[in-house]
Amino acid sequence: MYHSLFPAKPMTMRKTIPALLLAGASVLTLGACHVIYKPDVQQGNLLIGKNVSELKPGLTKQQVVALLGSPSVVSPFDANQWNYVATMQRRGGAIKERTLTLYFDNDTLVRTDGNFMKETPQELLRESHKYGPLYPSNLTKQQQKELEQKQKQGGG
Repeated sequence: MYHSLFPAKPMTMRKTIPALLLAGASVLTLGACHVIYKPDVQQGNLLIGKNVSELKPGLTKQQVVALLGSPSVVSPFDANQWNYVATMQRRGGAIKERTLTLYFDNDTLVRTDGNFMKETPQELLRESHKYGPLYPSNLTKQQQKELEQKQKQGGG
């Protein structure tokens, strides 16, 4: 006896249209509920503040590469200008771009420019409060309130 892999009766249009409508409504409902996770997206050079603060006029290109890594962009028209660029987007929000431009005289660093490490420690602390309480926290609620009060007053 021969058995077909396909059903004897194809699905009728009466069953197909409601199934498609139900699938479409499900997709729209999930999108409206913000169920879709949006991760933080970091692109470009991830520079460490300590290393950037060690940049001083007089360093060679080789010393700068050892400190910061390779630049994002070296201009083909001006080999004495290096650009470090990074973008950060938190959970689908606005894209923040940070740049650090280094200027060389032949092989020697002469100056830096840009907004890569623009934040003050107070701004970074305020930014960190958006992401919940301190972790790990072995403080009592009273100690945590006192610490938060100190931080608000700028006493970190």
